Amino acid sequence: MEEAERVLPVREWLPRTAALLVGTLALATAFIAAYVGALHQPTPRDVPVGVVLGDQRAQAVMAAVRDRTDKIKPIEYDDPDAADDGLTAREVYGVLSSGPDNGLRLTTASASAPAAAEVVTQVFTQAAQQANLPIQVSDEVPVERTDPRGLVPFYLAVGYVLGGYLASTALGLRTGTAPVSLPRAGLRVAALAVYSIVLGIVGAAVVGPILDVWHHDIPAVAAVGALAVFAAAMVASAVQAWLGLLGTGIVILLLVVLGNPGSGGIYAPEFLRGWLRGMHRWNVPGLTTDLIKSAVYFDRRSTGWALTGLTVWTLAGILGLLTATLFRAHRRAVRDRPRPAPAAGPRADG
Repeated sequence: MEEAERVLPVREWLPRTAALLVGTLALATAFIAAYVGALHQPTPRDVPVGVVLGDQRAQAVMAAVRDRTDKIKPIEYDDPDAADDGLTAREVYGVLSSGPDNGLRLTTASASAPAAAEVVTQVFTQAAQQANLPIQVSDEVPVERTDPRGLVPFYLAVGYVLGGYLASTALGLRTGTAPVSLPRAGLRVAALAVYSIVLGIVGAAVVGPILDVWHHDIPAVAAVGALAVFAAAMVASAVQAWLGLLGTGIVILLLVVLGNPGSGGIYAPEFLRGWLRGMHRWNVPGLTTDLIKSAVYFDRRSTGWALTGLTVWTLAGILGLLTATLFRAHRRAVRDRPRPAPAAGPRADG
């Protein structure tokens, strides 16, 4: 008898099931379109390379390259020190300058993106040969030998972001997508913060001591991971608190379907199609990938925007969760408020 009471009538079950299947179909289609569309034919364009103003030999070669191809975008600096700072701050993938023996010197940073550094090296090596100039190439910030394609920061970022929104979804399924009160919302934020710290440490340990990919900056990677997990968890919590089950689909769309191919982690942003090229500067997977690279390979100047972006996402997620909690609590209070009894009509005499 109890099992029969739990079975929904077909007229209630069918629309809900159809809506879930249609939503899942839409997400899967978007996943295929985003990944295949973004990654099936990467084409480098406007890859930034630094050159010093007044360095006539380097500027002449740069101008010749720009006349032949749009793969390279020159970024001009006032002096060599500024150009070197631009390389280590991840503003450019390489710096072209005059070298010994009336030749050229090309300094790259493969840790930013090995494929981009390879393109820069190929373009300017060919240009130097055509100009009959010797060229000296050096890698100022090389990628780790244990990660020759430079993909570990991206996959680590994917794990952190995945862990964040899965934790939020699990809590939502267990206790409701929106907390019933501000104290409960505070407990959810605190629980996710502790979880984020633990996962940040675990992820750093996996790529460090366990798999032996990186041998340095493990505490920095753990800190970046904790922030990334917390940002993803807070964004997911806020969207789910406002939109419920629909919010889970939107979170997957933003953080996975669009976030991963647009993160610049598989291919550098300059290799992607136009509508994806700038996405890494605002989506959580892209910011996380950039911040992990900065923590492992580069100096603090390269962390600025990525650190700021993840912090903004975290604060926005907390604010969204708290406002959704207040809004839903207010709606429940209005709904449950006892209604006054209707006034009695005039009594007739006799």
